[in-house]
Amino acid sequence: MPPNRCVSSSVSSQRCETLPPVVVAVDPGRVRCGIAVVPAYGPPLARHVGTADAAADEVVRLSRRYRPVAVLLGNGTGSDAVLRRVRDLAPELRVEVVDESRTSEEARRRWFVERPPRGWRRLVPRGLLIPDAPYDDLVAVILAERWWAAQGSQT
Repeated sequence: MPPNRCVSSSVSSQRCETLPPVVVAVDPGRVRCGIAVVPAYGPPLARHVGTADAAADEVVRLSRRYRPVAVLLGNGTGSDAVLRRVRDLAPELRVEVVDESRTSEEARRRWFVERPPRGWRRLVPRGLLIPDAPYDDLVAVILAERWWAAQGSQT
């Protein structure tokens, strides 16, 4: 049975309910970062693409709201800076650096599954299409899904 946890829905209120364990996953980058709150089962609870400079603050904010079992940080470009900042802001958080190889390609494919091309773009092979918005948050979701899958295989 998942633990009871209180989730802050605003500054002045909290709601307490049974929630599955969650992780906050981060796809760091030079310019922007994707962040997702992903439970052990079910769809992501939050997805966000923001600036790299604000990533650590957003991770801490989401961690205080959702109380994750871990913060997962992709090992790509910009990860060292985000890791240092998160540890400075919230040393109590369990931060794991995870392999992010091939996650961008997988996220790009998933983008077009979630948002199928319309109009003339349906005729273009998907491998040639370029998403019309950043999809770093999808990379973060994939990092979390891989981590949860590995946790299941270790039990």
